[in-house]
Amino acid sequence: MADLTTASPPPDPRQQPEGQAGYADRDLGWLEFNRRVLHEAVDDRTPLLERVTFLSIFTSNLDEFVMKRVFGLRERVRSSADGEAVEAARVLAAVRATMAELLAIQADAYARSIRPALAARGVHLLGWNDLTPDERALADSLFERTIFPVLTPLSVDIGHPFPFISNLSISLGLVVQDPESGEQSFARVKVPDSLPQWMRLETPAYEGAWRFISLVDLIAAHLPSLFPHMAIRAVTPFRVTRNADVDSDLDDVGDLLTAVQEGVRTRRMEGAVRLELPVGADREVRRVLVDELEVGEDEVYDLPGLLEYRSLRPIANLPISDLHYPPWRPVVPRRLRGEHASIFDVIRAGDLLVHHPYESFDDTVLRFVREAVEDPDVLAIKMTFYRTGRRSPFVPLLVQAAEAGKQVACLVELTARFDEQENIQLAQRMEKAGIHVVYGVEGLKTHTKTTLVVRREGHDARSYAHIGTGNYHDDTARTYVDLGLLTCRPELTTDLTHVFNSLTGRSRLRDYRTLLVAPANMKRRFLELIDREAAHHAAGRPAAIVAKMNQLEDRDICRALEAAARTGLPIDLIVRGFSILEPPPGPGATLRITSVVGRYLEHSRIFHFRNGAEREADGEFFIGSADWMHRNLDSRVEVVTPVADPALRRELWEILGIYLADRRSAWDMQPDGRYVQRRPSASAHEGSQQVLMQRARRESSRRASRRR
Repeated sequence: MADLTTASPPPDPRQQPEGQAGYADRDLGWLEFNRRVLHEAVDDRTPLLERVTFLSIFTSNLDEFVMKRVFGLRERVRSSADGEAVEAARVLAAVRATMAELLAIQADAYARSIRPALAARGVHLLGWNDLTPDERALADSLFERTIFPVLTPLSVDIGHPFPFISNLSISLGLVVQDPESGEQSFARVKVPDSLPQWMRLETPAYEGAWRFISLVDLIAAHLPSLFPHMAIRAVTPFRVTRNADVDSDLDDVGDLLTAVQEGVRTRRMEGAVRLELPVGADREVRRVLVDELEVGEDEVYDLPGLLEYRSLRPIANLPISDLHYPPWRPVVPRRLRGEHASIFDVIRAGDLLVHHPYESFDDTVLRFVREAVEDPDVLAIKMTFYRTGRRSPFVPLLVQAAEAGKQVACLVELTARFDEQENIQLAQRMEKAGIHVVYGVEGLKTHTKTTLVVRREGHDARSYAHIGTGNYHDDTARTYVDLGLLTCRPELTTDLTHVFNSLTGRSRLRDYRTLLVAPANMKRRFLELIDREAAHHAAGRPAAIVAKMNQLEDRDICRALEAAARTGLPIDLIVRGFSILEPPPGPGATLRITSVVGRYLEHSRIFHFRNGAEREADGEFFIGSADWMHRNLDSRVEVVTPVADPALRRELWEILGIYLADRRSAWDMQPDGRYVQRRPSASAHEGSQQVLMQRARRESSRRASRRR
């Protein structure tokens, strides 16, 4: 099996001088991030069923990459000037080579390691030929009762045009022959998404056993019942990926809602950018698909394993406790414990930093909104929604607040990629309940994660706020690492009021007293902070930058970091995904880039500038919704807040220190763009996420014993 701990991207002819940072391609960098995700499936230290989960996550990530990025690369090759077209072609070829390499590693991990290990633990993923006679009889009955009525065979001939193949669906391509005329034709059977993709077979001989057959294999074994009296000459499963890099022209429409709805419909019909077939696919089926889908040979992928691994999610969720991560129950922050304390009283006593999933989302952020809805002294609630769950608990709460006569305003970002339809339905539901719903600022996506609550207190009104790094999504709050600040500091809530006014009304405000707000002042402020830190270092004062984010891509920020690093300023960047900035070579380099990939998706953004402080924890800290990417800083509405409370600054510094000390889940970026996974030392065997869980549990236990 390939060793992913030191795997490298395709060779790059660039020469990077010692002491000088380099720049990587973002698309290849993103694939290298997905390589690190795949490593969690390969790594036998990961619990077995969690390895299955990572196979699925890797596939989902790669699907999204192909949908969003590959078409754009092809367009750059086709329409750019010569030099740019050559570079785009180089990247496109490297993308294909890297994808093929990673898909082969995924298939190898499944076939040679994960599937045999599952079988050893009594979980059998079977083909038709692996079934016992009793299991075949059960499968026959299952097909007739629940599968056959759902299937729709589609033939292609003079009276039947080639069918539309929906995005990411699995189909069976067939060559069928009329035995009387000898005429052959192509046919397609779609594998229904509405049915379980792995069907459990439980017979008396294997009562209680975990034995499954793939729905694809089950349908393939019963094709004669769909084409009676026809000879089936070939059967090949296939999957098609369509372009999703489609943006409506929103600058020239009067109705944003209508434009986004039309954009979603258009995207479903976009052209194919990838055709996946098994190795050894039938030649005629392959020819028909290539011709009808109008894909080139470089868009066809011959897969050595399953066509896709997302279907394995139900297998990954089997209730076999020792094959999963140990269960984690988020703790309730000490200050929010107790039935009688109002969350507004708690916030007035001092800012509260909440850290998910280590601390409960329901008992912090959701409680904040729930108490605001139920409190008769609350006058107004304002929220931004970028992504939220289909069964979001926030929507009925906001409806309840509006019905109670509170002023409720909500910005719903309709153009959040792949969540447009859900957000449209959510917005329409809230509008019908009398909530003031707006769809965003012209020309900008609203990506900030903020809530503002206005409460009557005596003769005055006081504002309370939540400013977070993650979406108001109760499901992802269990698996995404995020931070949030609950505060009533007037300097923050006044700025946030201006932000909401700019979202719901019209405002040209370009500066804010305290908050960093994109695109108004955030990029300028970050550049100033980087330059100031370099000046501190040059003057001999304590100086350092530690920043944690999802991606690093903004060229101006990268150039500023590179210039600061040349002065010897210590810079540690914890970048989960891709970074176009590469650390400089040489033993004296002070710019380090680390990626942490583990049980939870690292999603929090923390920015630390030491600013001459004797102790690191006394420096400046910021958290918020923005990465250091051009889109976040220049074309989205984002909010990053300073964290002023000394105790919370110490907490943030402790969190950053845990990440920097990680020797289980951390990968170090090399000057050539490779990532090398750190090796555990004798005294450090756990990753940062495990340490943070232990920290939360220890703090919770300490508080509980103190109450006793």
